Amino acid sequence: MLAILKKEINSFFASPIGYLVIAVFLVLNGLFLWLFKGEFNILDYGFAEVSSFFLLAPWILIFLIPAVTMRSFSDEKKQGTLELLLTKPISHFNIVLGKYFGAFILILFALVPTLLYVYTVYRLGNPVGNLDMGSTLGSYFGLLFLVAAYTAIGVFASTISDNQIVAFITSVFICFLFYIGFKGIADFTSSDFIEQLGMSAHYKSMSRGVLDTRDILYFLSITGFFLMLTKLNINKAK
Repeated sequence: MLAILKKEINSFFASPIGYLVIAVFLVLNGLFLWLFKGEFNILDYGFAEVSSFFLLAPWILIFLIPAVTMRSFSDEKKQGTLELLLTKPISHFNIVLGKYFGAFILILFALVPTLLYVYTVYRLGNPVGNLDMGSTLGSYFGLLFLVAAYTAIGVFASTISDNQIVAFITSVFICFLFYIGFKGIADFTSSDFIEQLGMSAHYKSMSRGVLDTRDILYFLSITGFFLMLTKLNINKAK
């Protein structure tokens, strides 16, 4: 698994993809949070909070993570190297995990510089340090679990077709469905159960600074479910 993980990370940073993903994520967040006028602008918000970032980030990641993961297995299929990879003395699930963690770590690299937003708001507070660190920390944990789920969905979508565009669109659709689709259906049907099937409710729960076991188990279940589906799909390609 480690060999595949290193190969994935090296392939990201040996080409412009890795740097482009990090740059796009930071630039888009920076523009909406600090320059563009609107509900996400921290300076216009009037309070020392970074909640705008945690509201905006899931929507940017819905498109960014599929752009990273769309090549994971679809590129292997297109080049005809997937069958060769599957013959290596490594379990299929370790292959999946290597691909998965390669993409996951790249997104983590993109998240690390956003700590600068927290520090900036921390310094801008009146008095200095007037920032709810419990809520901020909980929001970061929620974002990490959300990234984990998005990445698992993206890697799964890349096994569906050897066309990267198809993998990208499929991944965006599934991520959108799980993040806000179930909430929309729940609002229409007034069903709390359906709302709990979506990521939005669990993500917002963690963003309040409360790490509920139910929310953690939900994200781990979604991540594990799509990783198992990925393994089943590549088994078919054997």
